Amino acid sequence: MKSKEKTKRSAEMIPVRRGQVYEIQIDRLGTSGEGVGRYENFTVFVPNALQGERVLAVIDEVKKTYARGRIRKILQESPARVAPRCEIYDACGGCQLQHLSYEAQLHAKRAQVVEALTHIGKLPQIPVNETLPADDPWNYRNKMQFPIGVDKGRLVVGCFAQGSHRIINTENCHIQRSANNELANTVREVAEKLHIPVYNEDTHKGILRHIVGRVGRGNELMAVIVTATKQLPHAKDFVRLLRERLPHLVSVHQNIQTYRNNVIMGRDTELLWGRPTILDTLGRLNFHISPRSFFQVNTRQAERLYEQALAYADLHGTETVIDAYCGTGTITLFLAQKARKVYGIEIVQPAILDARKNARDNHVKNAEFIVGDATAVMPALYKQGIRPDVVVVDPPRAGCTEIVLRTFANMKPQRIVYVSCNPATLARDLAILKDLGYITQEVQPVDLFPQTSHVENVALLMRKSI
Repeated sequence: MKSKEKTKRSAEMIPVRRGQVYEIQIDRLGTSGEGVGRYENFTVFVPNALQGERVLAVIDEVKKTYARGRIRKILQESPARVAPRCEIYDACGGCQLQHLSYEAQLHAKRAQVVEALTHIGKLPQIPVNETLPADDPWNYRNKMQFPIGVDKGRLVVGCFAQGSHRIINTENCHIQRSANNELANTVREVAEKLHIPVYNEDTHKGILRHIVGRVGRGNELMAVIVTATKQLPHAKDFVRLLRERLPHLVSVHQNIQTYRNNVIMGRDTELLWGRPTILDTLGRLNFHISPRSFFQVNTRQAERLYEQALAYADLHGTETVIDAYCGTGTITLFLAQKARKVYGIEIVQPAILDARKNARDNHVKNAEFIVGDATAVMPALYKQGIRPDVVVVDPPRAGCTEIVLRTFANMKPQRIVYVSCNPATLARDLAILKDLGYITQEVQPVDLFPQTSHVENVALLMRKSI
C-alpha cells in the first residue's frame, strides 16, 4: 500500500503530462543533438530544438526523471539555426545537426565534452580546446552502408527513418562521397531491372539485404552486395551492369549474412569481380582496405586525429610505445614513424593480420603486432623487461574497464594518450586514471562526423611526479 501511495505521489510531482503543450526554454544540446530544457525544474528533451531557443513542445513520453516532446512552434529562434541541406533530413536518422550552422556545431561539440568532464568525471578544471573543424563538412564519408527494402511495392535503398526500421529512399546523401551515392542509385536500378528479391525482416525470405560502398584514393570504388543467401541470382549480369554504369568501380564482392539479426555483414565474403582491396592514404601511409577492414570514414579528419595523437605522444626516436587497442594498426604505424619501437595489441585476430600486412606494405619494421587482451599482454611485456614511455589507447565506445586502466598505470609510462569516440566514457576513465596517478593536461575535440552529434577526442595525460 505504501509503495502505491509513493508511486502516486511521485507521479503527481511530475509537472508535465503526455499530449499536453508546454513552453520550454532550451538550455543546451544533449549527446544525441536534441535540445535539453526544463519545465518547472523537470528535464524535457526536444529533438530539433537548439540552445537558446524558446519553444512550445507537445509531450510524447513521460518518465520518472524526464520527458520527451516535439516542437509545436518556435517562439524564439536561435541565430545559429539554418535550413538543412538535405530534403529528407526531418525523417532520416543519419544526421542530427544539419539545422545548426557549422560554426555552432563545433561549439556544441566542445560543450558536450566539457559537460561530460564536469558532470561525469567531476573534472571541470581540465582545459578543452576548440573543436578542430573539417575543411569541408559535407560529402566526407568514404564508407556507405545502406539497407535495401521495399516500400509500397517499390524497391528502396537508403537510410533508416529515425528510431525505426523503415527505409527512406535516399538518392543524394549529403555526408556521403558522391561515388557512394552513385553506387546506391545504380544498385537500386539494377536490382529492379533484374527482379532480384529483397530480404524481408519479418518473413526472412528474399535475398538482397544491404549495399556497402567504400571509396578510396583517386575515387576508387568498392561495392559489397550483402545477401541473405549464398546464391545471388543473375550475379554476372549484376556485375556487368554495375561496371557499365560506374566508371570508378574496381571491386565487387558478395557478403553472405544468413542470420536473423541486425548485423550488417556476415563472416563469408566472395570476390565477384576485380581487385580484392582498394587503396587509401593517411599521411604518408598507404592502407589496403578489404570489405570488412576498419578504416576511419573521414580520411582527412582521421589524419588530423592521428597527427594530434602523435603530437601528444611527443616522440623523439628513442621511445617505446604501446598501442593498446591497435585495430588494423593505423595509429600504430603513425607512431612508428617517430618512435624507436611500437607494440600494437588487439584481441581481434583478423585485425592483427591486416595490421601486419599494412606494416609490410609501408615498410615499417619497428612495429610489432600481438593478438590478445591488453590486460594479459601488457603484464607479459613488462615481465620481459619492456618499459613503455608512452601508452596510446583508442577503445570502443564503452571505453576501458578499470582492470585495463590499472594495467596501463602499473607499467608507469610517462604519458598516456587517450583517443575516444565517446565523451561520457572518456570522462569516466580520466577520473579513474587521476586516482591512479595520471593528470589530464588537456583534451582536443576533433570533428570527424560533421552534421552529426558525434565527436572524437584526444586527451593527454602525464604521470604525477613523486
